Order: sequence, then C-alpha cells, then structure tokens
Amino acid sequence: MLTRRQFVSSAAIGPLALIGAPAILRAQGLLHAYPFTLGVTSGDSAPDGFVLWTRLAPVPTDRHGGMPMVPMPVQWEVAMDEHFATIAAAGEAIARPELGHSVHAEVGGLLPDRPYWYRFTLGGDRSPRGRARTLPLPGSSPQSLRFGVCGCQNYEDGHYTALRHLAAEDLAFVYHYGDFIYENARPGPGITPWGQALPLVRSHVGQECFDLADYRLRYAQYLTDPDLQAARAAHSWLPSFDDHEIGNNWVSDMDAKGAPADIFLLRRQAALQAWYEYMPVRAALLPRGGATTAYREARFGDLLAMDVLDTRSYRSDQPCGDGFKPRCAGMTDRTAHVLSNEEERWLLRNMKRKTTRWNCMAQQVMMMSLDRRMTPDMLEKIYNLDSWAGYEVPRRRLLSRIKGLDNVVVLTGDEHQNFAGILDDGNRPVAVEFVSTSISSGGDGSDLRFGSDRMRANNPQVKFLNDQRGYLTCDVTPDNWRTNFMVVDRVSIPGGAITRRAVANVARGDVGISMS
Repeated sequence: MLTRRQFVSSAAIGPLALIGAPAILRAQGLLHAYPFTLGVTSGDSAPDGFVLWTRLAPVPTDRHGGMPMVPMPVQWEVAMDEHFATIAAAGEAIARPELGHSVHAEVGGLLPDRPYWYRFTLGGDRSPRGRARTLPLPGSSPQSLRFGVCGCQNYEDGHYTALRHLAAEDLAFVYHYGDFIYENARPGPGITPWGQALPLVRSHVGQECFDLADYRLRYAQYLTDPDLQAARAAHSWLPSFDDHEIGNNWVSDMDAKGAPADIFLLRRQAALQAWYEYMPVRAALLPRGGATTAYREARFGDLLAMDVLDTRSYRSDQPCGDGFKPRCAGMTDRTAHVLSNEEERWLLRNMKRKTTRWNCMAQQVMMMSLDRRMTPDMLEKIYNLDSWAGYEVPRRRLLSRIKGLDNVVVLTGDEHQNFAGILDDGNRPVAVEFVSTSISSGGDGSDLRFGSDRMRANNPQVKFLNDQRGYLTCDVTPDNWRTNFMVVDRVSIPGGAITRRAVANVARGDVGISMS
C-alpha cells in the first residue's frame, strides 16, 4: 500500500502515471458535469483496511451515466482525521467502462479498530467525504460493538427517511441484508395482500429490469436519493443480496416467472454485475459465469463472528409452487437445500470455532417456521414457502447442529416487519432470531398489521412483532446482546420521526429474549 509520500514520488515514474496525466486531460475535456453525483461509500472492512467505492456518473440516468467510454484514473486519499491533515494512505484506481466506471479501491496497511475519512479526486473535481472504520484484530478483546441492520428499500413505496436517521447513528458498520433495489415497476397505487392501500410515492425510471443497462439505471436512480447517499457515506457496509436485486423469489438458476434456465442465467449475470458495480465489495466477489461467492465472514476480535450467508444462489426450488400455502409434501423433501453443501459445511465449521463470545448468522429469509394464518376462518396452518419454513429438512439439520452453542443470533430481513423470536430444533431452543423491517417497502405500515394478533397467538416463539418501517441497531458486549427496533412514523411523505419502538435483550448462554 502506497503512503502519501510514496504516492507523490512514484506518480512521476509509475506506469499508471504514464497514462494518468493524458487520461485526466481527456477527462477534463470530455466531462462537462460533476462526476461524483452518486456519492461514496466503504465496505467489507478488515483489521487493516476496507474497500472504497464511488462511480463516475455526471448524468446518472443517462446511458453510461454520461461518461465517455474510456478508462478514467481516479485518485483516492484516506486520512486519520476529517480535515485530511494526516494522510494515512493514497493511491489511484482505474474506473473502467466495462464496470460502469465504478471504483473499488481495496485499501490496506491501516491501523485496526479506528475510524478513517476518505475522498476521491478526478481532474479538478473532488468527491464528498466519507467515513470508514477498520475492524479489531482477531486476537483482541473488544468490550462493546454497535452496528446497524437494514434492507428492503423499494423506491416506489416511500422515502428513505430511516436511512437519514441511520446516517446519524454511531455505528461500527451496517449489515445490509438485500433488496437494495426492486427490479419491477408498477403503474400506480396498489393494495397489500391484507387489503391496505399502498400509494405510489415515487416512480421507477424505465420498465422491469432484464439487462445490464436496466439494472445500472435502477441503481443509479436509487443512489440519487440524498438520504441513501448520506447513510452510505457515514458508515462502512457489509452488503449482501436477496431476490429483488435480480427478480422476485428467484433461486439458483430458476426464475419465478418461468424463463428457461439458460435465459435466466443471462439475466442473473447482468444483475449480479450491476450489484457488484454499485456495492463496496472486494474483487473476489466479481461475478463470473453468472455467479459470485457472496458468503463470507467478518470477525470482531473475540467478541463476535458474523457469517454472511447467501440463501438464493444455491437453493433448490421452492416447494409446491412457492407462495403462502398450507403444508405440502415438498416441505419435507430430504434432497432440498437452502445453502450449498460447501456453504453449509463452511458455516458449521465457523459456528463450532468457539473463539468468539457470539456467533451471528446474517442472512436473508426468515428461519422461524411460522403459522401465517391471519383470520379465524383460516383452519389450516399457512407457511411462507420462500422462507426456511419451506425447507424443513435442511432447517432442522442446521438447527440441530448448532444445539448447545447457546450464543447464536440470526439476523434476517425480507418480511417487511420487525420480529423477535426463538429458534428450536424440535426439542429445545437453540438460537434467537431478529428480523429487521424494511426501509420503505410496504409503505407507512402501522404498529400491528392486520392479523398480527392471531399470528402472535399461533406462534408462541414470537416475542415481538411490528409493522412500521425502520432498521435495527445491535449493542453487543461479552455477556449481553441488545437489539433496538428503530421505526419511523411514516415514509409516504418526507420528514418521518424516528423512535425506539422496542428493545430485545439476550444474555449469553441463555437462549431467551427479554423484551422492553
């Protein structure tokens, strides 16, 4: 990693410098607007560094973002203070047209467990300033950790007020569980499955996404939102993806709309490339052949190990045609799987390491198997077959193998509701699960959705249920895990107020939840 002094001295003779100066001159002649319109962010932190991200897009919603189709060298700086008085690292990255002129600068050589500030420069233009944070060393013993959890941010359903509040939180990082974008587009106001009006607050540009240009445009539109930009600049992110980054309820090479597998793989390749282009992730996650190895681990000294799962890419088809349905034979298919064999072995090895006080599974779809009946006239139990409930064999196998650890917390999204509940292996509790509501998907919501009282009565493992928009913050110490359910009162108009709706506490070694 170049220091600032090494960067300055080498710029005159290094190979990048030979193309850098003319390229910058070309940029100054070809760019007629500010190139950093989509902001900056950082992510995939390590004890010695992180990934810095930006994308050059003078006109974000134009073809190619208004960029000429030539590589552009972009300078970056990382400072130990917000005024950039002490430069800790600096370098140059090439924004290539093949990757939508996105920049992924992997920075190393930094000090562990501390904040840094960063910025980019192209020609005479400088990006907004961002803040990042490195992780503690693996052998260290942090006494506290605070991080955020969020996802499901349908642009059409509401404003990103929750993200503006998230930006103001003091957090080590944010885990984004997916549905960063929604690939579809609806023509007007809608109705929720339980009969609530769902206004069209904002409209997507373009139709449903199918090719790379479609997905790039959708991400660009989302990132014109100032609240989303503020949250991305304020924190380091640990991003994953769920279904809407590609297509609703996709799994493996199967499209929920019935496209042939070889055709759907073309769509998946385009969508994953766009996801990579817009996320602060390492080059190891660059999709190849329509796939990426997105599951990975983050360690926070001996306090917390977080395993980020991919519950879409390797999953077998949803049983019985998917959807919310009564029990069917496919739910007990012994060959069904949510994770690949390799991913499941990797996860179980990590969970048994016994080198951290807490183990966390950060994933996408609910692991609790819930009875979804909402009215007294519904006699048969109803299950969400796109969740782990549709895959009873792999679900029970995983839960049985973490039995006895008594330090496992599962973090989930997808439901557009807040949940706190207990996971059991059929005999005894083995873990707790916290489900984060959406940033905007589902509209304003209410404290309790229609039918929530019946769901609570039918599911004693659920200790908390709420239908407002917002995010989670998690406060972790060696002996206690506290999850704060932060909600906003509205997303249909700007300016929603944030409140802490509930707090869930888990004592290490006691698989139970205390609500307040």
